[in-house]
Amino acid sequence: MSIDAIAESTAASMSEGQMRELLEAEGVGTLGLPTGDLPYLVPISFGFDGDATLYFVFLLFGAESRKETLVTEAGRGRFLVYRAESMYDWQSVSLTGRITAVEEGEWDELRSAMENAWHPNVFSSAHPTRGVRGYSFEIDEWTGLQQRDVGGN
Repeated sequence: MSIDAIAESTAASMSEGQMRELLEAEGVGTLGLPTGDLPYLVPISFGFDGDATLYFVFLLFGAESRKETLVTEAGRGRFLVYRAESMYDWQSVSLTGRITAVEEGEWDELRSAMENAWHPNVFSSAHPTRGVRGYSFEIDEWTGLQQRDVGGN
């Protein structure tokens, strides 16, 4: 990449439409939940309804789940989604929102939104002892930054 291309290639805010496009295209991000001292960070698959809600499904192992407990206690969290094609071509969206459980009888929207979610192999081979739990993440605030490669690298 030339010096001129680097000078033209600076980080810029993303529009709401660009942020929605990234959320629809990606299906995995990092959920941050508050704890007493440091945040609890979890890489997690998600679905996006195209409007202002993300959906997660937690596999529940053992008698207790730390993320289930933290979600219940906090009711709020941060979520980060990013795509990095190169050091000169990347996008990042940071969200804050309210997290609530989705009752089993109300999973239609969750199932529909989860169609774009990325699912690691662990989901197909896991045998949770307590089942699964669905959650919605109502977006209160979102910000996005990007740097697009103008030099073709």
